[in-house]
Amino acid sequence: MHAVRLHSFGPAENLTYERTEDPVPGPGQVRIAVAAAGVHLLDTALREGHQGPLPGLPALPTVPGREVAGVVDALGDGVDGVWLGRRAVAHLGFAPGGYAELAVTDVDRVHEVPESLDFAAAVAMIGTGRTTLGILGFAEPGPDDVVVVPAAAGGIGTLLVQYARNAGATVIGLAGGPEKTARVRAEGAGLAVDYTVPDWPAKVRAHLGAQAATLVYDGVGGEVARESVALLGPGGRHLVFGWSAEGIGEGEGYAVEGVSESVLGPEMLRRAGGLRALELRALTEAAEGRLRPAVTRFPLAEAAAAHRALEHRGTIGKVVLEP
Repeated sequence: MHAVRLHSFGPAENLTYERTEDPVPGPGQVRIAVAAAGVHLLDTALREGHQGPLPGLPALPTVPGREVAGVVDALGDGVDGVWLGRRAVAHLGFAPGGYAELAVTDVDRVHEVPESLDFAAAVAMIGTGRTTLGILGFAEPGPDDVVVVPAAAGGIGTLLVQYARNAGATVIGLAGGPEKTARVRAEGAGLAVDYTVPDWPAKVRAHLGAQAATLVYDGVGGEVARESVALLGPGGRHLVFGWSAEGIGEGEGYAVEGVSESVLGPEMLRRAGGLRALELRALTEAAEGRLRPAVTRFPLAEAAAAHRALEHRGTIGKVVLEP
């Protein structure tokens, strides 16, 4: 098979597309002929040699990637034969191996992909979708909410905009540049604002009039987060689930009188009923059309370009590799 391998930690150029041996499923495992593989921001950190929230760095050489979808083409001992030939998606957990034409995983990690869902969307929902629903489990928007979503054109941001809109909330989506703000507007945000324009908070305040924001879903941190939190009124909620722009605690603080701040970690997924329940719910939401993940596609052989685009905020939604 062909796969993307990392032989040494460093820049995106260290990802090489090459031929390697086909993996063989062991007992209790299936092999998936990969049609779509997810790319996560964490993958870029691991590539550089930063383990982030994971227990350690992978042994080199490694095939990165932890989300795959495709058709089951081989079974290990003890696996029910009904899986052979099924459309399937799996999050590989801490094990790498997704950037490849074939990937092996435990059958307990696998979900069947409904016919109404394409493989790229399934990959988006098995990781990004489950995380989004985990976040929403801590702060469910309602029709009385005014929701601010920084990075609203990202994988999680797109789903948060859709969910809040479906719940009847007023949605303010922030994104960088006209292409992304147009996409956020198309997803149903009542106002889509370019946060690279210096006076963007004034545009939000003019749109809201006497209203104040009630909820900020913050996966960005940095100055955009500080400006977003300043839009909250008394009793507002600031829900932090990432800080891609700047770490929490760097520079000026976020604290605003009367605003509650919650910083989420992996516990958000455990609290919401566990990973598998969240994955199933995410796939169902997409299959039934309530949530529609945005996807930016790259050929598998161009994984390095995908990493560069993701690192430089040049993508919309979930980044997916396709063999």
